[in-house]
Amino acid sequence: MPERSCRTVCNPVPAATDPAPDDALHEECGVFGVWAPSRDVARLTYFGLMSLQHRGQESAGIAVGDGGTVMVRKELGLVSQVFTDADLAALPGQLAIGHVRYGTAGAKSWEAAQPHLSTINDVIIALAHNGTLVNTDELRRQLIDLGVHFLSNSDSEVAAKLIGYFTQRTRHLREGIRKTMELVRGGYAMALINEQALYAFRDPFGIRPLVLGYLPADDGAVGDVFHLTHSDASDTSSNVAGWVVASETCALDIVGAVYVRDIRPGEILRISAEGLVSEQGVPAARETAECIFEQVYFARPDSIMAGKSVYACRYDMGRQLAREAPVEADMVIGVPDSGLPPAEGFAHESGIPFGEGLIKNRYVARTFIQPTQELRAMGVRMKLNPLRDNIAGKRLVVIDDSIVRGTTMVQLVRMLRQAGAAEVHVRINSPEVVWPCFYGIDTDVQAQLISANRRVEEIRDYIGADSLAFLSVKGLLACMPPCGATPEGGVRGYCTACFTGVYPVAIPESFGRDKFMPGYDPCNLTQPTVLPRDVVEQKDRDRTWESEHL
Repeated sequence: MPERSCRTVCNPVPAATDPAPDDALHEECGVFGVWAPSRDVARLTYFGLMSLQHRGQESAGIAVGDGGTVMVRKELGLVSQVFTDADLAALPGQLAIGHVRYGTAGAKSWEAAQPHLSTINDVIIALAHNGTLVNTDELRRQLIDLGVHFLSNSDSEVAAKLIGYFTQRTRHLREGIRKTMELVRGGYAMALINEQALYAFRDPFGIRPLVLGYLPADDGAVGDVFHLTHSDASDTSSNVAGWVVASETCALDIVGAVYVRDIRPGEILRISAEGLVSEQGVPAARETAECIFEQVYFARPDSIMAGKSVYACRYDMGRQLAREAPVEADMVIGVPDSGLPPAEGFAHESGIPFGEGLIKNRYVARTFIQPTQELRAMGVRMKLNPLRDNIAGKRLVVIDDSIVRGTTMVQLVRMLRQAGAAEVHVRINSPEVVWPCFYGIDTDVQAQLISANRRVEEIRDYIGADSLAFLSVKGLLACMPPCGATPEGGVRGYCTACFTGVYPVAIPESFGRDKFMPGYDPCNLTQPTVLPRDVVEQKDRDRTWESEHL
C-alpha cells in the first residue's frame, strides 16, 4: 500500500469488497435565512433553497416568524415538490429560515427533516443545521433524563433541544446558543429564528460554510454597509432592506443580496429590528479548518469562497493536474458538472483540445417514482450518455472530482469504450479519499472507500482505465485561496481529513467505533473531551454570561 499520513499498519488491509451502489459524495444540507420585514420572506427563502438544492435532495423546509409565532412547513422531496404557491402565501412574516437536507446523521424521515422546532415556554424556535455533530449521544441521553422529548435521532434535533433547554432556564436565547456551542463538537453552520430575530452561528473551526449578505433598499443605494457590519453597530441603515445568511453566495445572488463577509468561526450573529449585533459565542480555533471538498465538489461553481470563485479553484486544479500527471491524448472531457471546470484547466495547461463527450440528463433527480431493477442496474446511464460522434476513435482524458467507492467510474469507463473511445485516461482533480468524514459528508465507513483498500494501479485495473492519476494534497492546496492570518488574529486553514486522516475535531470513540479499517490510525490534533454525566446540568448552573451582560 502507498504511504498514508497517520497510518500504523497493524495487519494487512483486506481486499476491497463490492462498494455500495451509490458512488457519489453527498453533503448534508444547505441553510438559508433572511430578515426583511418589507419583503416576502417565504418566497425569498424558497428561491434561496432552489439555488442550494445541489446540497441536499432528501427533504426541504421553511420556517417563518411573524412577530408573534413561528410557523413551519417541511416535507420529504425537492424544494419544488414540497412547496406550492399556496404554501408560500400561507407563510407571511418578517423573517424566515430554510433548509435542504441530505441525511448523514439520523434517520431519513419526516421527523429528521428541518427546520427543527423547539418550544421555550410559550416561545417557539426553529433551527436549520448544516454539518454533523460528533458527541450528541451522551447529550441526548442527559436531556432525556431531564425530561426533554425527541422526535428523531438526528444530531440537529439535539442542538435544537439543547438551545431550547438552556434558553428556558436562562431566559436569554443568545445565552442558550452560547451554552450549546460550548458543549457540542463537530462541524456546523446553523441558522435559527424565534418570532422576531434571526441568529446565525458556526463551529469554532469554520468547517461548514456560512455567509452574510444584505438586501439593498429599493432606491439601490447601499450606504455604509461594511462599516455597519464589521463594527457590529446596533442601528440599521435606511439603505438596507434586510439581511441574508446562506451556505453559499449563489443563494445571495438569486435573491438580489450583496455579499458582505463570512460568519466568523465561533461567532453568534443576531439580526432583528434592533439591528445587526455580533458576539463571539466560543473562541475561534487558533487555526480554522474549512472543508476543502466545498471547492472540489459540493459548492456551485458560481459561488465565491474566501475571495475566489469555486470555478476558478477547479480550473486551477485541472491545470495543476496536467502538470502533475501529463498524458498523450486527443481530447479532454469532463464528467458533468463538477468535472467540467478542471477539464477546461487541464486542456489549457496540456494543449490538448477540450471537448464535450458526456451529455447529462438534467431532469434526473430525486423522485417518488422508483425505477425498476433493470433501470437501476443501468446506473450512470440514467444520468449521462456518451456523445459518440465526438469520442469514437479518440484517446480521451476524463476528468472527474473524486473516486469514492469506484462503481460509477467502472460504468463510465465501460460506457466510453462501448461508444468507441480508443483509450480512456482518468484524471481526478482531488487526492485519494482514504479516510471517512465525520463533519457532514456521508463517507463515515472507511471500508467503503476504494482508495483505503487498493493501490492506484489496482484501482486503474478495477475501473478499466488505461491510466489513472489523482491530484496531490500539496497540489490541491496550491489551488485554494491562500492560508494565512485572519482579521480575528487566527490562521486560516483547510480540513483535509478525508485525504490525510488529520481530524481537526477529535472523534469520540463511541462515534468512530467500527468506522476505521484495521491498520489505520487517525490523527486527532486534540483528544476528545469526555463529558461528565451531568454536564448539561453543570452548564445550566453556569451564570458567567448573565453576570457580565446584565
